[in-house]
Order: sequence, then structure tokens, then C-alpha cells
Amino acid sequence: MKQCKIAILGGGNIGTSLAKGLIASKQFTCREILITEKREPRIAHLKSLGFRVTDNNPEAVSHAEIIVMSVKPQQFRNLADEIRNNVTSEHLIISTITGITCMYIESIFGKVPIFRVMPNIAVEICESMTCISFRNTESDHEERVLSVFDKMGKTLIIPEEMMEAATVIGACGIAFALRFIRAMSQGGIEIGFDSEMSQLITAQTVKGATCLITETSNHPEREIDRVTTPQGITISGLNEMEHQGMSSAVIRGLITSFNKLENLASKAHNSAPCEKLGHIK
Repeated sequence: MKQCKIAILGGGNIGTSLAKGLIASKQFTCREILITEKREPRIAHLKSLGFRVTDNNPEAVSHAEIIVMSVKPQQFRNLADEIRNNVTSEHLIISTITGITCMYIESIFGKVPIFRVMPNIAVEICESMTCISFRNTESDHEERVLSVFDKMGKTLIIPEEMMEAATVIGACGIAFALRFIRAMSQGGIEIGFDSEMSQLITAQTVKGATCLITETSNHPEREIDRVTTPQGITISGLNEMEHQGMSSAVIRGLITSFNKLENLASKAHNSAPCEKLGHIK
């Protein structure tokens, strides 16, 4: 197997989106990325996209500079057991696994540079909001990893204890935002547009609203005040949405996701730990 710069262990949605983003940002070629995957249909799909794919996690780790662990939380223990003898102090470990802490990763692989990273699926079009925390790193490690993710959207370094909250807002949040877009688009159909036109108008409107906040740093209510004239149609619609529980539903949804995530993380960390390595190379 030829050397690769990055091994992405797990060819699911996040792993694949990240691989696409690395290509779209023109930082790597398909030949420099190796994706591991066990499922035959998924392997065929990844190969059809031009990626190098293998089902051999240890071999992939041995031939990579950067290791990205991108499996489900319940799959982490098996993956760790599979690759831990192949991880060396020369590797950079990046984990996108929900609920698995840097300290827990260190307990298995030893004192290697560890980055806990939470992007969202928009990473594939270089528009992700990516939150990052790290452990056992040096400044050159941090600059390298930040440079990679800076080219695929916006990044924010956060304390690791905030990573669960970041996961809910930044990763789950993209689904919440998309559901709002879908609802608004359906409303557009109800009042006369066909589905394609309604979706286009809705998507561009939401994009414009987002840019107003990101480019001015104004509070959303300040921009809302510019649209809601006295006795106007906008305030009437907004008030009806609030009467139906719009803001409350969003907040309750975020809290529900957060509570479930914390429960999953607790289960993962309360399971019997893998035997710690005694020979980091």
C-alpha cells in the first residue's frame, strides 16, 4: 500500500464529507487520502467517487501521517483495539467521534497529539462551522490542523468541556436549520409557488439572513426590527409563529439533543477501558 497523508477511518457521512472537503479546498488529492470502510456497498460508492478505500484499519494507520477517526461512538472501542499497536508518536490523531474525550483517547494511545474536531456536513462544500479542542499538541501541530479546517469553512477553538454543546448547535444544528428551510418552502407552495421556485427563494433568503449576521455581527433582533413595521405583515407572521411555540420548540429540541448526547458520552466512558499502550514508538 502506498503512503498517504490522511487516513480517514470510517467512510460514513462525516468521513465522506470531510474527504470531499479536503479535495474541494484543493489541499489534497484523492491519492493522498485513504478511507477505511467495512461495508461493501459503501466501499463501491467511495471508489466511484475516486477515493482510495481499504477495509484494513491498521494498515491504513501505518501508511498515514494524519489519522482521522470518524466512526460511531459505539464503534470506537473496537476501532481503538484494532489500530492501537500501529499508532506512533509521529501521528496526529483527529477525532470527530461524538462524546469521546481527548483524555479517553490518550488513555488508549498514550501521549500523542490529539485533536477533537466537530465539523458539520457542509464541510464538503467548504462551508462548515468546525469547533476544535486539543491535547498534547505543539504550536506547529495546531497550526497545521487549523490551517486544514480553516480552508473548509469557519473554525473556532473551544474548551473541550463545551464540545457537546458545540456538537448540538454546529453539527445537529444544520439539520435543524434545514428543517426550517423545508417548512418555509412548504409554506411557499401553500401560498402559490411551485416547489422549485419556493425552495430557491427560501434558500437564498436564509442565506441572506445568515450573511447579515456573520458580516455585521449585529444581533438578529436588530435586523428583525428593520423588517417589522408597525401593524405590518411581518410582525403579524412572527407573532403567530411565537404563539405556536417556535422559539420554545427550537430551544427544547437543542436541550433534548444535548441531554441525549451527554447520556451517550457517559455510557461510552463508563465502559471498561482498553489496556493502555506501553510502547509508543
